[in-house]
Amino acid sequence: MGGGLLLAVTGSAGAAPTPTLSQAEHRVTVIEAKLGQLDQQYDGVQQQLASTRQRLKLVQKQLSVDSGAFADLREEVTRIAVTDYEDGSINTSVTMLTDGNAQQILNKSSMLQELSWSNNAQIDQFLAAARALTSTQQIEIRTQDGIEELASNLRQRVRAMNKMSRQEQALVAELTPAEVTATGTGESGTSPVTDPIATSTQAGKAVKYAYDQIGCPYVYGGTGPCADGYDCSGLTMMSWASAGVSIPRTSYEQWDDLPAVSVNDLQPGDILVFLDGGHVGLYVGNNELIQAPQTGQDVQLVAFTGWFRENFDGAVRP
Repeated sequence: MGGGLLLAVTGSAGAAPTPTLSQAEHRVTVIEAKLGQLDQQYDGVQQQLASTRQRLKLVQKQLSVDSGAFADLREEVTRIAVTDYEDGSINTSVTMLTDGNAQQILNKSSMLQELSWSNNAQIDQFLAAARALTSTQQIEIRTQDGIEELASNLRQRVRAMNKMSRQEQALVAELTPAEVTATGTGESGTSPVTDPIATSTQAGKAVKYAYDQIGCPYVYGGTGPCADGYDCSGLTMMSWASAGVSIPRTSYEQWDDLPAVSVNDLQPGDILVFLDGGHVGLYVGNNELIQAPQTGQDVQLVAFTGWFRENFDGAVRP
């Protein structure tokens, strides 16, 4: 963001003074950094949630298998119990022996073992099936509880991001249009017709894709297409994906995992990193980058000056 200008101090005596531009810039920078961190955490929780739900499907499939085996063996043991009861080998009610869920059956294992010694194998199989079923049922419960906890965590993070987003928008709204342009948080007003490099190269294809997304909305967690919106790292990831190159999903992973390049050796297609890894944009040449900025704004072409230079961490090249 630019610096040095002061916002006019307005309001009656005793009112909180309007912050200077540099103070507002600092507050926006802090909020953007927190938003970037929450955005990455949001993606992580989503991935955990999807993984846990997939695990639940496998558990439920196994539960179906275990339930079937338990039911089949219950019928066989019931037949054994009826025979022993009729022969007078046991004096316990057949219903008492074979009724109940798997855990209740396990609680009666000592009585079941009173059945004919010739049927020990079947009784052992029945008890093993009861143990397997009980174990799978407990795993299902724990997995479902885990999903609920993750979903709750996700909802809390979304609320936190929305609150921070509102704070940031309110802060930017304190600036005049000219001052917003000076901070670099507004749109550049540039409407490029074509990208500046040949699209025959992978970097050129990535740059062309980014140009084509200008005007698409910013959306947390967005990876396109345009109607669904992009977040900052979603845009850089999909730009390079259009060129057949797979790169990490989040801005922090892109910053950590991709090879670093010198700012003196920037080439179109390089990923510029800001706010300690909390924000990224795609360098397109001519000292410009394309970024997905924040909620309420669209993908835009901006100059690599002012705020971007002041908050620049480095560049990486896929």
